[in-house]
Amino acid sequence: MTLWTPDPTFYPSPRDAAAAPAERYAYVVAFDRQAARPDAIAVLDVDPSSPGYGGVAGWTDLPYIGDELHHFGWNACSSALCPNAPHPHIERRYLVVPGLRSSRIYILDTKDRISPEVVKVIEPQELAERAGYSRPHTVHCGPDGLYVSALGGANGQDGPGGIAILDHQSFEVLGRWEQDRGPQYLAYDFWWHINHDVLVSSEWGTPSMIEDGVVGELLLGRKYGHRLHFWDLRKRRHLQEVDLGDQHQMTLELRPAHDPTKTYGFAGVVVSVEDLSASVWTWYRDNGGWQARKVIQIPAEPGDPDDLPDVLKPFGAVPPLVTDIDLSVDDQRLYVSCWGTGEIKQYDVSDPFNPVEIGSLRAGGIVRNQPHPAAPDLALRGGPQMVEVSRDGRRVFLTNSLYGSWDDQFYPDGVGAWMAKIDTDTFTFDERFFPHGDDFRGLRPHQVRLQGGDASSDSYCYP
Repeated sequence: MTLWTPDPTFYPSPRDAAAAPAERYAYVVAFDRQAARPDAIAVLDVDPSSPGYGGVAGWTDLPYIGDELHHFGWNACSSALCPNAPHPHIERRYLVVPGLRSSRIYILDTKDRISPEVVKVIEPQELAERAGYSRPHTVHCGPDGLYVSALGGANGQDGPGGIAILDHQSFEVLGRWEQDRGPQYLAYDFWWHINHDVLVSSEWGTPSMIEDGVVGELLLGRKYGHRLHFWDLRKRRHLQEVDLGDQHQMTLELRPAHDPTKTYGFAGVVVSVEDLSASVWTWYRDNGGWQARKVIQIPAEPGDPDDLPDVLKPFGAVPPLVTDIDLSVDDQRLYVSCWGTGEIKQYDVSDPFNPVEIGSLRAGGIVRNQPHPAAPDLALRGGPQMVEVSRDGRRVFLTNSLYGSWDDQFYPDGVGAWMAKIDTDTFTFDERFFPHGDDFRGLRPHQVRLQGGDASSDSYCYP
């Protein structure tokens, strides 16, 4: 008789995840802006005791061009230990990697190899025909399947966007998740309070609104997303929308509390059209319904129009552009990336309604081009963009590219390619870890996933 035991990288609780062994590798998607060569998965050595620390240990080119790889995830994670999980013995083995421009989804095997191997490609036609979606964006592993958000409907340009469900093991597209979407039309990120059967989703825009850059008329016309949507996770139906106000354009990243007994979380807003500030909001349940409250506001910084890209010259200021946020597994620290000003901020969020800023670092930025301390003579473009926090909360990883067409608008001289690591105990950059330039072989790095899980890829069912 074979004794099956759960994957050791599945953790019943946030406490167990934080106490687990540290990651040795980081998986990073990197894309070719010119779509002349394949995008790739770069595998970075993040073990400080390794002779190859800070370097590229593995590399996998994808079989096609023009994908623009984006927010990828694992096929399975700690949610497999939830009481209602139908696959408790599945492995955290495969990376599920969507191409935001091509609408392909790649499945890569990481087991017993440093460079992952492509084992399956889900073509755009399958996603469109079986789920009615295109432009897959974000992947999360749930107890009953793989959830993949998509920005567009089947025609690839318009909405509604939504969520497709894939099988954990065959990776077949099972269909559309929503049974009743209510007023929801725009899509972006999603997460859940899994023990409370609640899913939360956010809004960006349809493919035609975003894929060629920010459309000034749409932004000033307040047409990008500015709502949160709350859903019955089990019944797959829309319950409530919360409008943050149409001046708050592009409600993007969602980070719910990891403690499964809690029903609050954080949402990042890219820009206010009233003053170019950015903000972070806390959502919470109150009297049986849902509300959201602005808890962080980050002002724009003055800038000489001669130093600004065309899109910002009329404003004479640099917006922070909060494009990612990440919450530590113990729910004590929130990290906020200000891609426009080139800043990463650290907040104490032990009281989620009263965050306190406790740290700030600069790298890149539209005007500053702040260098990394490991290369003080190298002016950096781009800024802290994607943020990933280790399970124990002691390390934060950053990459600098947002999205090809938006990179070009805000950094017309190019964003280059770089990745950085912050030691959170001192909140300083690790000078031994600074892969950049040719390390990424001419590609632009985007999202990071850590071996064995990280702060934004797992959900837990036990406190």
